[in-house]
Order: sequence, then C-alpha cells, then structure tokens
Amino acid sequence: MTQWVGWLRRLPEEPCALVSVLATEGSAPRGAGTRMLVTADGQQGTIGGGQLEFRAIEQARTILDHPKGTWRVQDYPLGPLLGQCCGGRVRILVEHVDPAMLDWLHDAEPGRMLETVLVEGRVERAVFERETATRQSARGERPGVGRRMVEPVGERPRPVYLFGAGHVGQAIARHMTGLPLQLAWFDTRPEQAAIDGVTVVDEENIGHCIAEAPADAAIVILTHDHPLDYHLTLAALGRDPVAFVGLIGSSTKLSRFRSRLKADGITDEGLARLTAPIGVPGVRGKEPDVIAIAVLAQLLQLRGQ
Repeated sequence: MTQWVGWLRRLPEEPCALVSVLATEGSAPRGAGTRMLVTADGQQGTIGGGQLEFRAIEQARTILDHPKGTWRVQDYPLGPLLGQCCGGRVRILVEHVDPAMLDWLHDAEPGRMLETVLVEGRVERAVFERETATRQSARGERPGVGRRMVEPVGERPRPVYLFGAGHVGQAIARHMTGLPLQLAWFDTRPEQAAIDGVTVVDEENIGHCIAEAPADAAIVILTHDHPLDYHLTLAALGRDPVAFVGLIGSSTKLSRFRSRLKADGITDEGLARLTAPIGVPGVRGKEPDVIAIAVLAQLLQLRGQ
C-alpha cells in the first residue's frame, strides 16, 4: 500500500525517521514493505506492535540524533528476547529522513517500481515504469553500502463501484478507509448528493457507470430499489467480466432475479459470476456495519486474483 508515500509527501517540519520492513521469515506481525514514520513524540503507521515495534521506535528516535540520511539495518528474531512467541524473524531499515532526497515522490504511483540504494550517509530512491522486484532475506549478511533493492511502490487499489448510498452503502464507505480499495460511489436520488463521495446519476445513465468499470473492478449493488438493482445486475453480467459482481438481497429476491436474468439472455456462465447474497458466509447479523465488514472482507479475498 502507498500510505507511507502520502506521509512523506506531507512530511512534518520536525525530524522524522522511516522504519521499513525489508524482509521477514516464518511468522511475523507484518510483511515486507510495511512502514511507519516516527518522530520524537509520535508515529504514523505500525509494523505490528509489541516489543518489535517498541524496539524499532527506540532505534528510530536514536537515529534522529544523527545527521539526515543516516541509516541502519537491524535484525530481530521474534522469540523470548522480545517476549514474542511467533517464532519468526524480521529485518528492518531505519533511516533519518532527508527532505532533500524525496524528489522521487513525484513519480511514486501504484503499479510502478521503487529502487532503493543504500549509500554511505544516505538512502537514494528512484521510480521506474518497469523493473523486477528483488527478494530480500531476513537471514544472512545484513544489507550494507551499495545494496540495491527493488519493490512495487504499492499495490493498485481495487476499484469498487458501489451502487446505493443507503445505510449499508454508507457503512461500506465508512469502513473502507485504510483498505487497498478505491471507491466509486453512485446513487440516483438527488438528496444523496449531500453525502461526501456520492455521485448522483439519473436512472437512464447509471448503466454507463457499469460499462465504464475496469476489468479489475468489484461491482457491489445495493440500491433502494429492486428494479434498479435488477437493471444494474443485468448490465454487470452482460458486459465483459469484471473481478466481482455482488448483489444484496433475500433468497426470494435472488431466486426471482436469476430467473429473469436467464430469460433476458444471461448464460449459466454469466449467472455463476454473480455473488449473492454478498458478504463472507457465516457472518450473522443485519446491522449495516456487520454487513459492511462482511462485504469488505469478501472483497479483500480478491487480493492476488
């Protein structure tokens, strides 16, 4: 994720240290690429909490007493020494952020590759359109001067085309903050324009929003109106496949929809692409927040697909 890039773009005026997880082995709280920004009296982000994070913050605040650009690589076995029992191993890079070395941020966008080179007294970074990532190990000799590392700037957030700004839609939008999902939110009711993030589209044109969704999008349909739900579902299943098409509703509603969809030319293969009802199976409750979390968990299961 690129949240840490945003932190650097809004770098506070006070001295800051960046803690980066370079590699992990076995069971570890967070994976390679996880970062947190540390100041003398605060932090943004987390590398997993516990003693590992406590020690990393100590290292980060110590490095703030050294010149900007100073860096260190530290290894932490996650055993009795840290009072953690997960048994893994974590290798981190701690650096005193030098604002003069952040020109690469202008090009840092999801889908691009980030090169990091450890130089005496500074960390140099550059962004490339195409590059092969380098796998780092949490064991063996620590990276030193001259080591070059390449990683994705961040995964591209999955576009979520959310149709419906009622209670469940609002809950989904609310809980989406911080997830690798990018919201495109639509409703046909003019009064819903007052909700931050909602685009009001008339019923005649809302189908165009379905047609414009990219192939990796997740389409989630939960409007206030059953005929509108049907219109959107038909449009979603009638176009080139997308990553996910989900529909909210009772078993009676879904049975009727499937019969109508088949009558309207949707094949069995197309019907198989419909996820209904939406939400991770086994999560009980009709409260909007419960439904929202179950739906978002289901969308997160698409990662890597």
